Amino acid sequence: MTSITTAEQIAATSQLRFATAGSVDDGKSTLVGRLLHDSKSVLTDQLEAVEHASRRRGQEAPDLALLTDGLRAEREQGITIDVAYRYFATPRRRFILADTPGHVQYTRNMVTGASTAELAVVLVDARNGVVEQTRRHAAVAALLRVPHVVLAVNKMDLVEYAEPVFAAIAEEFTAYAASLGVPDITTIPISALAGDNVVTASANMDWYGGPTVLEHLETVQVGTDLTDAPARFPVQYVIRPQTAAHPDYRGYAGRIASGILRVGDEVTVLPSGATSTITGIDALGESVDTAWAPQSVTVLLADDLDISRGDLIAPTASAPATTQDVEATVCHLHERPLKVGSRVLLKHATRTVKAVVKELPYRINLTAGLAHESGPAQLDVNDIGAVVLRTAEPLPLDAYADSRLTGSFLLIDPADGTTLTAGMAGEAFAAPAAAGASAAEKEQEGWDF
Repeated sequence: MTSITTAEQIAATSQLRFATAGSVDDGKSTLVGRLLHDSKSVLTDQLEAVEHASRRRGQEAPDLALLTDGLRAEREQGITIDVAYRYFATPRRRFILADTPGHVQYTRNMVTGASTAELAVVLVDARNGVVEQTRRHAAVAALLRVPHVVLAVNKMDLVEYAEPVFAAIAEEFTAYAASLGVPDITTIPISALAGDNVVTASANMDWYGGPTVLEHLETVQVGTDLTDAPARFPVQYVIRPQTAAHPDYRGYAGRIASGILRVGDEVTVLPSGATSTITGIDALGESVDTAWAPQSVTVLLADDLDISRGDLIAPTASAPATTQDVEATVCHLHERPLKVGSRVLLKHATRTVKAVVKELPYRINLTAGLAHESGPAQLDVNDIGAVVLRTAEPLPLDAYADSRLTGSFLLIDPADGTTLTAGMAGEAFAAPAAAGASAAEKEQEGWDF
């Protein structure tokens, strides 16, 4: 593989966002380091720093995990704590990689790293097989609707590259991930430490005829066409220059979340429900007739409507319904528990509204075959469960299964602005278990909507 990637080549290649996950000591950081090293994506000074740090720790060979474990505590403990983002490119594709932690208490970090990923690489230790944390990470990938999952069975060198070991693990994981609704599952036997099947094919596993990790990353079909979905345009800013050259200019700036906007389209502004017609679209300082996701544009309307940041502009024929009763699946991210009656701020796209947690119908037990535990008293950090929220104002919320952008939201502590919970509108999986009686509603003054 050539080590030279020109600017023209990079500009012509597609882009893949992917995340790595796995249990503790399965070798995630080593895999990422090997991927960067063997694809010639490591700068000379970075490699020298890793070699120096490895020698200082008494290691003869460079510890490639140090390329991603950047926090001091990570280097000292030999674990990944925070999400480490890395950017690299080959002549065939550009990559944005999120190396996520393996510890149970850092599951929330995987949610952060995988929320925008198009592919997740889940590692397992060939000696241990599929463990609880493997199932947890597969469930999170399914919950976040990550379209492609790769199972990398690592440390094959420690099981003498035995095909039956790999086959048994691959069969167990594939059955489990398929039961969660993961649409595409690929299994690859590797040794990140030795470099087997990471970038170059392994001479030790001639029984495996599939792609290496990098070959799969370079060739997997990715990139959901955002223009296939109905148009959604969250307003970020209202532009009114009020200058002599533009005395009556009123434009609505933002980034198109999905779909296509055209001059002449009949649109509805939500949540007000006011309707108008697009009379102009400005993009990069020029007027255009058509714009599509994910372009940042300014939209001009025929009518002088009361529109502000947080409003959503959508085609009238396919505008989402608005609701104040939000049913969603959430992953709780904060040590502060989420309880029935909790007062929160709900941030959806560019809009933030007050909300109250009305019900916690169930919590998902990832260690018991995705069993639903009905009516939990609270959701603790890293818990995944269902919530019912009542908002102070109507929200134009799509189902997360239809749109990862306009179907997601955050719950925020109104007192200090802390992010508490990541939410996905709708059910978690295709066939959820029946939920029992929910916790009693608790109304608090000023937050009962």
